[in-house]
Amino acid sequence: MNLTKAAGSTRKIKRVGRGQGSGMGKTSTRGGKGQTARKGYNEKRGFEGGQQPLQRRLPKVGFTSRVKKPYVINVERITAVKNLSEITLDSIKSVHKISKSVDKIKLIGKSAKDLKAKIKDENISVSGLK
Repeated sequence: MNLTKAAGSTRKIKRVGRGQGSGMGKTSTRGGKGQTARKGYNEKRGFEGGQQPLQRRLPKVGFTSRVKKPYVINVERITAVKNLSEITLDSIKSVHKISKSVDKIKLIGKSAKDLKAKIKDENISVSGLK
C-alpha cells in the first residue's frame, strides 16, 4: 500500500514573522501600518474604503406578494350593483367597468351585508362577513 502523497498535491506552509532573512519578516506580508495590518481586522463584505458600497447605491429590488387583493366596490357609491337581482362576477362587469384581470370582488358599504342573499358567486365577498 502506497501512503505517499501525489506529486504537487501539497505545498510548504508560508512561515511569516521569522526574521528579515526569510523575506517575510518585519510586517509579515501585511504591508505597512494601519487597520489592515492589525490582528483581528475583519473587512465587511462589499467595503469600498469608505465609499458608499455598491449594494447601498443600487435601489431595492425584490419582494412582491403573490396574494391577490380583491377589487373593492362601494355599493353606496355604485348603486347599479345594489339594484342587481343576482350578483355574479359577470353581472357586476355588465353594470360597472372593471378590468378583465379582476377575478375577486369585495362589496363594502352600509347596505353591503343586505346583499349577501343575492350573491351567487364564490369569488364575491361582503365586508364584515366570512
